Amino acid sequence: MTSDQPPEGEGGPEGRAGGPGAPRGEGGPGSPRGEGGPGAPEPGAGLPKAPPPGESGEPGGRGPEGEARGEGGPLPGMPPLASRGRRLLARIIDSFVVGIPVSLALWPTWGDWDTDNTDAAGVGPFVQETVILVVYFLYEALMLSARGQTLGKMALRIRVAMLHDGAVPRGGPGWTRAAVYSLPQVLPCIGFVFWLVNVLNCTWDKPYRQCLHDKAARTVVVSTA
Repeated sequence: MTSDQPPEGEGGPEGRAGGPGAPRGEGGPGSPRGEGGPGAPEPGAGLPKAPPPGESGEPGGRGPEGEARGEGGPLPGMPPLASRGRRLLARIIDSFVVGIPVSLALWPTWGDWDTDNTDAAGVGPFVQETVILVVYFLYEALMLSARGQTLGKMALRIRVAMLHDGAVPRGGPGWTRAAVYSLPQVLPCIGFVFWLVNVLNCTWDKPYRQCLHDKAARTVVVSTA
């Protein structure tokens, strides 16, 4: 007597492994959940792509050359760097703020410069220039330590900030920055050469546009508006 039922384990058309009726998830060719099948989605499909190297995706990120973007500062969360033109104008204003009053105060000592460039009181142009530089040094150091701005920087809406956190350069950094800018100019000839290299350094320095006095104090100049 023959049996009409198929041998055990072979199943009919609906029960064979991989057949049209095979349960999902077991590797059928058209199974959406099958692993390794032709219709399986690629790994990571639908996930956000990582930004290209050198870009953080944030306003303060940097490009491949490390320069701060226009909308961000030298570090995330800091204002953008001040332009070189605004920095120059701020220095010019400060030179008038200090130079005019001090020159007027020294007016009685000017005297006659026709002979040995020394007036009757024994005060020559070198001494007067030294006095102006020392006063400028004190003026800048005190203002930077107090609020990170001189009067010229207030007028141009820029300020000096610590490079690592954007804080006001109180104490040592403010005094160091002012000293490196002003005091070397007291030295004849060499002082002027150093001053010239110092102030021009920001034209080629990257990415923070630092002068030598900025590097000495570890500061940057940023915009406040």
